[in-house]
Amino acid sequence: QLVESGGGLVQAGGSLRLSCAASERASTNYDKGWFRLVPGKAREFVAGISGSGSKTYYGDSVKGRFTIARDNAKNTVDLQMNDLKPEDTAVYYCVAHALSIVYRAVTSWNYWGQGTQVTVSS
Repeated sequence: QLVESGGGLVQAGGSLRLSCAASERASTNYDKGWFRLVPGKAREFVAGISGSGSKTYYGDSVKGRFTIARDNAKNTVDLQMNDLKPEDTAVYYCVAHALSIVYRAVTSWNYWGQGTQVTVSS
């Protein structure tokens, strides 16, 4: 139900914009967010946004560099990533339908996309 796009290779200091499109079956009012996964590490919360878009939340490592936004008319959620660092290299996953208010918890999310690779070269 969730399809990510926009991943790729970028140099350190550069920018990328990820987009996630939700199917018609996924409610436009679902909370949405992004996680990332580096091999050998636990999935890390990146950003979350409430159903109305009025509240946003960010992981500590991306605050001030990443911005999450949604378009409920298109049922999409985007992640603008600026000032990218090599440590941002990961597979980024779109999530939807928070089952609890603890956005940072992997178990809080009902739907997951397939992921898109982001690679930041030094």
